[in-house]
Amino acid sequence: MKKRILGSSGLEVSAIGLGCWGMSGAYGAGARKESIETIHEAVDHGINFIDTADIYGNGHNELLVGEALKYLRHNIILATKFGFIGGENETLRVNGRPDYVSKACDASLKRLGTDFIDLYYLHRLDKNVPIEDTVGAMSRLVEQGKIRFIGLSEVSAATLDRAVSVHPVAALQSEYSLNTRDIEDSVIPASRKNNIAIVAFSPLGRALLTLSIKTIDDLEENDFRRNIPRFQSNNLKKNLQLLNVFKEIASYKNITPAQLALAWLLNRGDDVIPIPGMKTKKYVKENIHSVNITLSPDETGKLDTIFDNTSGERYSEESGKFIE
Repeated sequence: MKKRILGSSGLEVSAIGLGCWGMSGAYGAGARKESIETIHEAVDHGINFIDTADIYGNGHNELLVGEALKYLRHNIILATKFGFIGGENETLRVNGRPDYVSKACDASLKRLGTDFIDLYYLHRLDKNVPIEDTVGAMSRLVEQGKIRFIGLSEVSAATLDRAVSVHPVAALQSEYSLNTRDIEDSVIPASRKNNIAIVAFSPLGRALLTLSIKTIDDLEENDFRRNIPRFQSNNLKKNLQLLNVFKEIASYKNITPAQLALAWLLNRGDDVIPIPGMKTKKYVKENIHSVNITLSPDETGKLDTIFDNTSGERYSEESGKFIE
């Protein structure tokens, strides 16, 4: 497994990480035994960067990850997030108040069964709390040894600049893939100016780029993606048409579409670290192979333009309101 440096932290992490949200019901039911086996398979094949959050399954995912890493913790760069509260039968909202930061961290430490968190993200910006106040509270967790490094998720370039005036930020986590490139105009330049790694979640376009979804009926009834506009009716049909050239390039290179999508991201810069979700072991080796794939300038050029006309927003209106 090739390694990359996690921004200003200096930590060496695997070139791709493991996103664990899908193991706790995001895309339909997960299976505890299979999820733990998948985490172990990933670690056995050199993945040392594991990503979770306190809101995933309302704590279920942190408990699961903690159980899976019980005897492996010293080999792992463990990332989790805080900020979302509510969900299920309550209105989902964000809490970035300083007094909440410490409470959320202590709860995550307990669920994860660890004494410290390597990378602690604010999951979304609390628009009612100055980012300086939230990051200031997170910096005190660093001083206390509860967390090692600070991360932010789905924030603007301006917020990044304000945050680093208080404390270094090691990583920015945002959705980034061939068909979701919002952060390229201003957020990535701001990240690079401040030596902040770009951790790309949903690097496979929430599986759209794997070519495994043909209609919305391929998704389970409780699948989060059913509420995403780009997976619905005419939008999905248009987006699948864009995949024809993408499929041809993957076929020509004798690799899978997922490997091509990850290879494209890895070629965007050494500071880009994709964290694909892998619910089952069979995807681990496939995704890992992407770190060894090179793309020619011609291939990159074709891929860069395929998804310029992606149809539909990446979030529903309700979920999108949390993105800055």
